[in-house]
Amino acid sequence: MADLQIATILEAVCDACSDRDAIVCGSSRVTYGELDERATRLANYLKAHGIAAGDHIGTYMYNSIEYLLTMLAAFKISAVPINVNYRYVEEELLYLFDNADLKAVVFHREFAPRVAAVEGEVEGLDIFLYVDDDSGADVDALGALPIEEGIKQGSPERPVAGRSPDDLFIIYTGGTTGMPKGVMWRHEDAYYACFGGGNPIGDDIEDLDELVEKARTTGQYITMLNSAPLIHGAAQLGSFISFIAGNKLVLQKAFDAADIPRIIAEEKVTTLSIVGDAMGRPIADALAANAESEEPRDVSSLIIITSAGAIFSEPVKAKLKRYVPNCMIMDNYGSTETGFQGIGAGGETRSFGKGLTFQMNQRTTVLDDDNAVVEPGSGVRGRVALRGHVPVGYYNDPERTAETFVTIGGVRHSITGDIAEILEDGTIKLYGRGSQCINTGGEKVFIEEVENALKSHDAVFDAVVVGLDDEQYGQRVVALVSTKSGVEVPSQAELREHAREHIAGYKVPKEVFFVDEVYRGPNGKADYKLSKSVAEDLSSLR
Repeated sequence: MADLQIATILEAVCDACSDRDAIVCGSSRVTYGELDERATRLANYLKAHGIAAGDHIGTYMYNSIEYLLTMLAAFKISAVPINVNYRYVEEELLYLFDNADLKAVVFHREFAPRVAAVEGEVEGLDIFLYVDDDSGADVDALGALPIEEGIKQGSPERPVAGRSPDDLFIIYTGGTTGMPKGVMWRHEDAYYACFGGGNPIGDDIEDLDELVEKARTTGQYITMLNSAPLIHGAAQLGSFISFIAGNKLVLQKAFDAADIPRIIAEEKVTTLSIVGDAMGRPIADALAANAESEEPRDVSSLIIITSAGAIFSEPVKAKLKRYVPNCMIMDNYGSTETGFQGIGAGGETRSFGKGLTFQMNQRTTVLDDDNAVVEPGSGVRGRVALRGHVPVGYYNDPERTAETFVTIGGVRHSITGDIAEILEDGTIKLYGRGSQCINTGGEKVFIEEVENALKSHDAVFDAVVVGLDDEQYGQRVVALVSTKSGVEVPSQAELREHAREHIAGYKVPKEVFFVDEVYRGPNGKADYKLSKSVAEDLSSLR
């Protein structure tokens, strides 16, 4: 394709699908034509007020039409949207604003006090637009303008000069395990690696006319409900996959499982995108409640449920299938540093402790300690790696860039922390993230298999496993567990014995602590840093 700049691709899709719904969020909705015009006006407003190609614009919002509109506006003028976690406190916010070199920030009004508290310490940050809400927060101290006013002031003429496939798309990631870092993608590489080349489950689409025709003819039949927060990469990538395909995208401002059956029924949702059990379990409960209600909503339009960032446990998968029996439930594999890489193979019931098999794209492989590709069927475990279309690196972090993005045999690779092996048929069996692997007495324990074993107990709602320092074994396996409401809480001994039925004895948690709620971020991923701190405190009291 001649020009693989994201805004240029999306403008062609918007022209072809102008009257079709593009985004629905609550009572608000925009067509592709309206989305494009509003983003164009906002882009021209930002450009007129000093935002140039390469400048960074913070998106400090809940899920909303304005969030994605701001991203598209930035791409139109070759600027770079920067995702800002709305749970950050002032110290974290200051770090991100400064590290990302923000020149502008678009925020929900309720966040105005936090922005005001740090903006004076961020050099060059002087453009503030807010999305109004019912908070009534003071915006005068910032001299902030309502985003609607900025859109109104902007020209409707598309800005096209200077766009390039080398324009950057940056996603900040890793805030639960360390200070967040910005992964820099060229637009061309993002198109192929993150957006599936316009066709996530088939061959890449190399011709813009072909892509637009596909969006025009088939896109109208798919509606995606994206319940994950846009402040994280998986939700952003899923949204742009939807746009490029000409689909209708439905957002929730904040995740609300109980409302999902209604949304599915009213919007005729065909694909639901979530993050593992943290969202899947309450959704399964909501579907159960819907099925048992006097006037159940019709959820039969739903044909695919996908998870990115965390895998489904078998109990959750089984419960979802019970209420949407004709629905495919899929574990997707990838990361902010690699984009979309594969889909859980087979869909069969998985054995605890034996890994999870994925059908990967042709650019994904497994490397041993010498960075050589492991032989299929050899049983050798190594690190998952992606070659070809990989990020430029981490923004403002050359040291981490050198560690993660490595040139091997003249080809750049992105090497993740995931441990896997290649099976004889070419599928890749994933065992877990090496950085979260627990070494206890010389034995390696991958936390995901322990968490899944615990969550298979009927009384367990959620579980997170961490490794604590241990004088005898180096590390010991410890679990934080929350139970379902209205059930009898099992004893620690009972839960450990249950886990032993699924995993080897050395993997069974030495300590189990029951908590009201397991610690997860808004994207549904476990907060292992906080969980370990809590587990250390609880263990010291024993």
